[in-house]
Amino acid sequence: MDLGTSAVKVSAVTQTGEIIAQEGMDFPLNQPKPGYAEQNPNDWVNATTVAIVKLILNDSVKPEQIKGISYSGQMHGLVLLDENNQVLRPAMLWNDTRSTKQREEIMAKMGDRFVEITHNQPLEGFTLPKLLWVKENQPEIFAKAKTMLLPKDYLRFRMTGKLAIDYSDATGTVMLDVDKQEWSQEILDTFGIPASLCPPLVRSIDHTGNIDAWYSMYSGLSTDTLTFGGGADNACGAVGAGIDSPSKVLSSIGTSGVILKYEPQKETNYHGVLQYEDHAIPDAYYSMGVTLAAGFSLSWFKKTFAEKEDFTDVVESAAQSTVGANGLLFAPYIVGERAPHADADIRGSFIGVDGIHQRHDFVRAVLEGIIFSFRDLLDIYEKEGAKFDTVVSIGGGAKSPLWQQIQANIFNTRVVSLQNEQGPGLGAAMLAAVGLGWFKTMQDCTKVFVKFKDVFLPEEENVAKYQKLHEIYKQIYPSTKKISHELVAYRRENEEK
Repeated sequence: MDLGTSAVKVSAVTQTGEIIAQEGMDFPLNQPKPGYAEQNPNDWVNATTVAIVKLILNDSVKPEQIKGISYSGQMHGLVLLDENNQVLRPAMLWNDTRSTKQREEIMAKMGDRFVEITHNQPLEGFTLPKLLWVKENQPEIFAKAKTMLLPKDYLRFRMTGKLAIDYSDATGTVMLDVDKQEWSQEILDTFGIPASLCPPLVRSIDHTGNIDAWYSMYSGLSTDTLTFGGGADNACGAVGAGIDSPSKVLSSIGTSGVILKYEPQKETNYHGVLQYEDHAIPDAYYSMGVTLAAGFSLSWFKKTFAEKEDFTDVVESAAQSTVGANGLLFAPYIVGERAPHADADIRGSFIGVDGIHQRHDFVRAVLEGIIFSFRDLLDIYEKEGAKFDTVVSIGGGAKSPLWQQIQANIFNTRVVSLQNEQGPGLGAAMLAAVGLGWFKTMQDCTKVFVKFKDVFLPEEENVAKYQKLHEIYKQIYPSTKKISHELVAYRRENEEK
C-alpha cells in the first residue's frame, strides 16, 4: 500500500519481485486558507478499500493469495484520535506550513538541545509543530486527543484495530530521541504533551496484526493476511530503489525533490541542516535534503507557458539549448525552500534573462536549477567526508535521458535508473517480503526485487562547466533573500487589506 498525498496505489507483488496487478484511487486535498493543507483520514481508508476491491475483482487476485501487507505513507501528517479512536479533526499534512510560530517557540525553548535529541530542526512540515498548533489554537480538540498517528499508521489501524508507528515515521515527528530510539520524554515534558499520546514503536518489518474481521468484511481481504509496520514514503522509496549501502544516493524528483543517503550509524548528525531519520531497514538510518518545489517547478512552468503541449516534448526541447542555458539560471524556490536553506519566504527567480533567450533556454534553466539545488545537498555530504559512486535516479528525473545526463554531469557521478520503478510501493512490498520470512535480510531482497537499467556517466568537459555554473548559482539565495522576504511581506499585507 503506497499512500501518497493525492492518491493511494495498491500493488500485488510476487516472491520474485514481479508486480502482477496494481490499482489506485485518488482522494481530495483541502486548502481552506493559504498555508493550510488538510485531508479527511477516512478518505484514505475508502480510497484504499476501493483499490483493494478492484485488485480482487478486476485483476483476479484471490484474497487467500495475499500473504502479507505493508505500507508506505506520506510523512509528518498529524492524525488525532479521541478515546474511542475516532478522528477529531482533518489531518494536517506535510505541506501544511501554518505552524511557523510553534517552530520558533520550540527553538526558543530548547534550541540546540532539540536538534541534539532529534537530529532535526522542527520545521513547519514536521508533526510536533502541528501538534503544538492544535494545542494552542484548538485546545478543546487537544484535550480530547488520546492518540497521535501518521497517515499510513491510521490506515493500518483501520485494517487491523491495532495502534502502532514505525521508527522511520516516528523520527519524522521530531518527537523521537534518535540515539535512545524511544519517544523523548524531555521533549514531551517541555511542551506539555502526554506520553500516552504516542503510540507503540515497531520496526518496519515487524508483524502488526492480521486483517481484522470488520475490515475483512469491508474489503474482501482474508483475516489470515498479516500486516507489517511499513515506513515513511522516503524510507520505502529508498528501499524500493536499492539504497541499502553507504555508496548509493537517491535522487528523487516528484512534486518535491529529495537527495537521500543511507547512513549506517546513528551517531552522524547534520545539526538539522539535513533531515536525519530511521531507515525502514532495521538498525540503519538515512539522511535527506528536500527541495520543496523540484518537479513542481517544472509542472508550474509547463502549465503556465506550455499548457496545451506534451510534457515530454517540453522537457526535450531543452536539448535545443546549451549547458548553462545560454547564461540563464533558475532558482527553484517558488514555494519557499527546506534544505539547505530552511526559509519559507524565499522565492524563485530566473537570473540572467537576455533578449536572446528563447523558451527552450528557460526549460533548460529549470531542469538545471532543480539539479543545482540537489548539488547543494551533495556538497554537504562531501564536506562531511562521504563517498558514493552511484546516484539512483527516480521520478521525473529518470524519465528523460537528457535530464539524467544533466544529473550525471552536475553530480559528477554515475547515474542509473530502475527497470521497474515503483518507488515507495515496491519498498513497502519488500518490507512485507522480509517480514514474512521470504528473505533473511533487506539486502537479500534487494538482489531479487531491484534491477537497474540505463547508466549515464559524467562527461568531463560538461562537468567542468557545471562546476563553474554551480558556484554562480550558490550566490542566488543570499543575493535574493532580502528582496524575496520584502515581496512576500508586501503581498501578505495587500492580501489582508
